[in-house]
Order: sequence, then structure tokens, then C-alpha cells
Amino acid sequence: MVCSGRNVIGASMNKNCSKPENTIYLCSPVNALVEGIYEENIPFSEIKKHGDFGLGTFNDLDGEMVMLDGTIYQITADGTVNTVSESVLTPFACVTFYAPLSHDIIEKETAYEDFLGFLNKLLPSPNLFYAIRVDGVFASVKTRSVPRQDNYRPLVEVAREQPVFTMQDVEGTLAGFYTPAFMASASVPGLHLHFLSADMQQGGHLLECRPCSVKVGIQFLSKVELSLPMSLDYLTWDFNRDVAGDLDKAEK
Repeated sequence: MVCSGRNVIGASMNKNCSKPENTIYLCSPVNALVEGIYEENIPFSEIKKHGDFGLGTFNDLDGEMVMLDGTIYQITADGTVNTVSESVLTPFACVTFYAPLSHDIIEKETAYEDFLGFLNKLLPSPNLFYAIRVDGVFASVKTRSVPRQDNYRPLVEVAREQPVFTMQDVEGTLAGFYTPAFMASASVPGLHLHFLSADMQQGGHLLECRPCSVKVGIQFLSKVELSLPMSLDYLTWDFNRDVAGDLDKAEK
């Protein structure tokens, strides 16, 4: 939803709008997920109050989540894509009401490192959040999805067994966020993107890609809303361990 009265990197609430502009919402800090707390029992009905676009996972780490235009998609460990209801539960989701400020085009096949460089040049400051959506045709896309897990197994161990999928000449959407480095305990620092094919048959957490002809939308996010879970696991956990290294290994 786009409302009037927005400046370039500020955030405001228009008096006539019911949705906050330029706010990123996290239902739980990502460090809880990295430690192996995979059941926070937060329904997507609550998540959708805060956004129509984003990514995350499901209770028991049961696959990767992509939310596009308010629809929630699950990419399971066998590569299957399902739409899920608002009653499904999540331990971690990151969403916003997507309203891009700018659009840029890539019109030729681009190597992954060059693509990352292109995206980073669109972000004027490393100290803001950004929502990023990339729609179009990709020469190749490499993704993964995590298998369903019991609680307490650290994410870095799960990631060693992650199924990896490779797609060629595929049309689809990358959806995700850029997170400032100083917010690493709340969300994955840097670029974090999930992919969903246009035919809703393939997807997952992005490992690399080669875009051919795509449109890139960027939204500046200058407000953060973080909910802290009330589960017993979360309330009694010792978060003194530095999980930055585990998160870096698990996300790559």
C-alpha cells in the first residue's frame, strides 16, 4: 500500500492510512533460530498484520517461506512448493508492506558477484534496512531448503545436510531484505533472499543466481518492529554465545 507524504528515506504514518509505511517487522530475533529454537508457535495470521511481503521459515524448521502479495508459500526439503494458511505456525518471519521507492533493470546475463555488486550500489547507506524484490528471467538459480528438524539442533548443523536445487532458464521472483551489520542478532546481516519460480513449482533460500532480464524494486525501511517470543525455550535460553559464525555458515 502506497500512501502520500513519504520522503526518500524517512518513515511516516499518513493519517488516512491503516498500514505503517517503511517498517520491517520481525516476529522473533534470528539468533533464537540459529541456536535451534524451532517452535515459537506464532501464527501467520499475526504475521500478516505486519506485512504482505517477506521471508522466513515454519515451525520445526519445515522448509523455506516466501510471502508475495500476501500469499504465503512453503518450499519443502524435497523442493515442493505449497501455499499455506494463516493458521500455520512460524518461529521466524521477516515482513513488510511492500511499496518500492525505485525500480532498476538488468537486461543481460549477469554473473552472481556482479549482480550482488549491482544490488549493493542501489542501497545508499549500509545502516538502513531495505526490502528487495527482483522479478524476471534467470539463466540459472541455485537454492536450498532445510529439512524438518526437532528443537535444539543448531542451525549450522542442519545446514550441512540441506538439499540443494539448481534451476536453468527459469522465470521467477527473488524476495528478501538487506539488514545492517549492527542488527545481526535480530535478522540475517547483509542480503538475504528467497526465490519462487513463476509457475510456483520451485524455489528456496538463494545461494546464487545469474539474472538475464529482471526488474529490481527497492524499498527503504527506516523503522524496525521486533516482537520477542514468550515461549519457555526463549525466555530461559542463554544467548551469551556469539552465533555470528554459525549464521554466516548456515546462510551460505
